Amino acid sequence: AWGVHENSITYCLLVFVQPPPGHSFSLELDTTGQLPPRHFSIHVALDCMCSSQQLLGDSLCFLHHPDDNLPRDQSSYLLRTLCTSSCLDVEKLACWVQELVKTAWLVLPQSDHCQLTVLPSSQSCRFKLTGISHMSICTEMVFAVQQGRDIAYLSLE
Repeated sequence: AWGVHENSITYCLLVFVQPPPGHSFSLELDTTGQLPPRHFSIHVALDCMCSSQQLLGDSLCFLHHPDDNLPRDQSSYLLRTLCTSSCLDVEKLACWVQELVKTAWLVLPQSDHCQLTVLPSSQSCRFKLTGISHMSICTEMVFAVQQGRDIAYLSLE
């Protein structure tokens, strides 16, 4: 979605989050086996990668190899960074993405001509770019995961 106001343009982007290799997302259902109407958790589970390991030779199975035998792996780091218990934490995800964007912005040529401001938000990532002409571009990144054919928005309301 997008909108134009006097001196600003606003964009809202839906960003689908994919689990790292060897992991999967699943929605935690209520006691009747249905999705709760509002509050739900995205459970992060380990998947067996043994067959991929045999075929590709470059992936280790997190499920069947103890952590101390595995090299420091980026996906394990991401899970420790983005999860609370065994569930994806939207606030941690938003903070992590904000830091990535701020770091990447510094190396872009446009950073000399525009100022990036991170706007407060705990459920999404919000940024404002302000140029020399004082025209501003506001962007909000809303996170979602896909479960089968259903789309579930991550929310900690």
